[in-house]
This record gives sequence, C-alpha cells and structure tokens, in this order.
Amino acid sequence: MKKSNPYSLQWVLVRRLILLQAATLLVFLGLLTLVFFIAQPRLAVDNEVATQLVAGALSRDGDGRLILHDTFELESFRKSFPGLWFVVRDEKSQELRRGNVPAAYVSGGDDLLRQVDRATLTFEPESPRPAASYANLDSPAGRVGVLASTIASRDENTGVEINVDLHIDLARNSDGSTNWLRVGPILVIVTLVALLPIVTVMGFTTLVTTPAVVRRSLAGLVATAEEAGAIDIDNRAVRLRTEDVPQEIASLVQAFNRALARLGEGYEKRNRFLTDAAHELRTPIAILRTRAELLREDPESRRLLKDIERLSHLAQQLLDRQVLDHSTGPREVVDLVDLARMLAADFAPLVLEAGYELSFEPADGKALVSVRQQQIERAVANLLRNAIEHGGGSGCITVLVDNTGGLEVHDEGSGIPLEERERVFDPFYRLRPRSTGAGLGLNLALEIARLHGGAIEILDGAWIGTHIRLQLPLAEAMKPAIKSSCVARTS
Repeated sequence: MKKSNPYSLQWVLVRRLILLQAATLLVFLGLLTLVFFIAQPRLAVDNEVATQLVAGALSRDGDGRLILHDTFELESFRKSFPGLWFVVRDEKSQELRRGNVPAAYVSGGDDLLRQVDRATLTFEPESPRPAASYANLDSPAGRVGVLASTIASRDENTGVEINVDLHIDLARNSDGSTNWLRVGPILVIVTLVALLPIVTVMGFTTLVTTPAVVRRSLAGLVATAEEAGAIDIDNRAVRLRTEDVPQEIASLVQAFNRALARLGEGYEKRNRFLTDAAHELRTPIAILRTRAELLREDPESRRLLKDIERLSHLAQQLLDRQVLDHSTGPREVVDLVDLARMLAADFAPLVLEAGYELSFEPADGKALVSVRQQQIERAVANLLRNAIEHGGGSGCITVLVDNTGGLEVHDEGSGIPLEERERVFDPFYRLRPRSTGAGLGLNLALEIARLHGGAIEILDGAWIGTHIRLQLPLAEAMKPAIKSSCVARTS
C-alpha cells in the first residue's frame, strides 16, 4: 500500500484563494457586463449633463426666437457649477449664449459639427482653454446644437481635473446590428488581457500574505505539536493545551488528551498488576526454597535450588522494573568506588563458586556521583549477574571504576556479536535461547542509567569477552584520572 504524504495547509489555501479570487472577478465582470447589456446605461460627465439640461430648458417665443427657461434642474446645476457657460444654435443659425464664453468657442460650430451627434472638444495640455461638450439634441425648440462647459478656463478648476473617456466601436452588420461573430472573440481576448494584471497582482498578494497568515494562525498548533512530541512513558500525566489551537483543531486535541488519559490509566493498571504479581510470587518462592534446602544433598536437589534461585531473581527483577516507574525519592552523593568495592565483595562468593576469578580496579581517589544508591546497586548487581551467567565459567571478571563516573564490568567469555548489541538491552531478549537468564538484567540496568541521566554501552576493543560500561554524571567537577596499575585478586 502506497504511503500518502501529508499536504501543506498553507499552499492549499494559497492555490484555492487565487482560484477563488479569479473566479469571483470573472463572475463579477460577467454580471456587470450583463447589466450594461440589458440596461444600456450612459455615463455622462458634467459637460454632457449641462448640454442635456440646457436643451431641456429651451423653447421659442411668439416670434420664433430661442428662449431659456430657468428650470429647477438647471438652477440647481448652476449653483453647483457657477462657471457654467453655453452656446445654443439652431438650424437657422439663431444663437443663444449664457455665461463667460471663451473666445475660442465664440464662433460656435460649423457644418461639420452640425453633422455629428455628440463630441468632446479638447485642447493641448499647455492651453488654458477648457474642454467642452457639443451635442445635437432634440429640444422643445426643435433640433439645436448645444456647446457647454462648467468652467471658462482651466485656471478656474480646483487644481486637478480627471477626464476618463471610454469609447467602444463595435463591428456591425448591414442592418445595423452588432456582428457578434467578429466582436465576441475580440472582446474575450481584451477581457483576458485586462484581467491578467489584476489576477497577477491578486495572486502575488495572496502568495505573500497567506503563508504568513497561516503560520500566525497555526502558531498555537505548532506549539501544541511540540508539547506532544515531548510526551513519553516517564511523563504520561502531561496533557496538551487547547487554549492556543484553532477551534477546528480543538476537538482533535481534546480527543488526543482523552486517549492519553485512557492509555495512562491502562498503563497504571498493568504496572499495579505486575507489581502485585511480583510481590505475591516472593512468598511461595521463599517457602519453596526453604523446603528444598531440607531435601537430601544430591545433584537433583542442587539443580532444584538453582532453579528456585533463578525464579527468585526473576521475581525480584520484575519488582525492580516496576518500582523504577515510581522512583521519585531524593538522590544522595555516593562514592562510586566504595559502592563498587562493596558490591564486588558481596558477589565474590558467587563469582568464585561459578569458577571465575574476581578483580577490582578502583579509581585513583574518589568518584562522587549523585544517585539513588539502591537503584545503582541493582544495576551493577545485574551487570555482575550477567557476567557470571555469560562469562563462560572461567577466566576473570573485573570491576573497574574511573574518576569520570564510569563503572565497567569485564568478562572473558565469548562476547556479544556486533549485530546483537542493541537487542540485548530489550526486555526478555536472550542472546542464547537456552540460557538460564530471564533477559531482564541489561534492560533494567539501562533504564536505571537513563533515569539518572547516564548511559550504558557495550565497549569495542581487541580484548576477549564483553566489556560493559555504566556512565553516571558526577556530583561535582572532578579531574578525570584513571589508574588501574594495581590489581587485586580474590582467591
């Protein structure tokens, strides 16, 4: 089954936001075009409005002369544009003027202007003459040409005047209708060209801002993920905070916390069961040992006592393993040299009985470490038992202590293959299936070392057998010095 890769939320949002913005813009332009197509609106600027208002206020007197009525619309427009001027001429060249008409427009229009429907008159930018609008309109006085502007000179404007002219001339058929076969593709191309810069700017803005917004929005979730990464078997009581995560993720975090609670409860139940079982086993084992010692001395009874001792040791290891999970007592400063010497003396009878020699190589001076002494004693005891079990029944077992807080146990057995050196620390893993050990000794020593901030490793070298080193942090700064020139052997 192919493993799916997780997707990036911020880049999904970027892509979808760009597509959404482009689609929204296209829909908006489509609706706007539809409204313009149906309503056919006319955008009129001030000058064009002036021509329409003037034409609507015209009439003739009894002699046929043009007269201007002061309509409400025209008066309101004059109040808004006091500089309004206009020139009206009919088809008989009869003229009507109002306002300060610039000299450039006094002559009115010519025959060409009479033939146009509407026109906007402008001059070069350096000229003070203002722009004006000309329109041939039907009025109550008949067909007239109206030339009008809201200012008489460019000096009269407010400083900046912006005129936007948009004229689209469409190809038409002989009957005057629009030729959409020719116009349609061109309008589509023009629309796309006009939209491309807008979509580009919107897309670039989205590309820049969305990752920052997403990172800021998910900052709390990132912190929560870091908290989750720090949860392990030693701090099962930790729960993830939900205050800083998005509302959409809060339910997932809460479900994760509930799962942690269930796992912690199940783990505690299992630990209590194993601890109780180990305690309960010690009593029948002690009774069994007592009864076995009363048996007649022969090889079978000796093997039985050996098996009972192994069973007792396994129960004790199980109990020690569970006690590790609840070890919160204070540490004390211990001289590792004295501790190792005491353990070597305690194990000397077992070592000699198994057929080995025992060598103790102390450090030159003290090696002070801050530990829980009983736990370190259990770890070293397991290393010594492991050496007795797998040392081959001959040679020398050496206990070495140096000034850096290191304690080593050496044997001269067949050693541990390089490919097996990681697995021998797994619980219940035995290098030799027929071995009498339970496979818990090295695992227990490793957990004790980690609990104290130390480490345990199998050393590499040209020697015979296995060299295992337990490294513990020193209680205070000490100059490392290893001296092993003096070898004491117990015989």
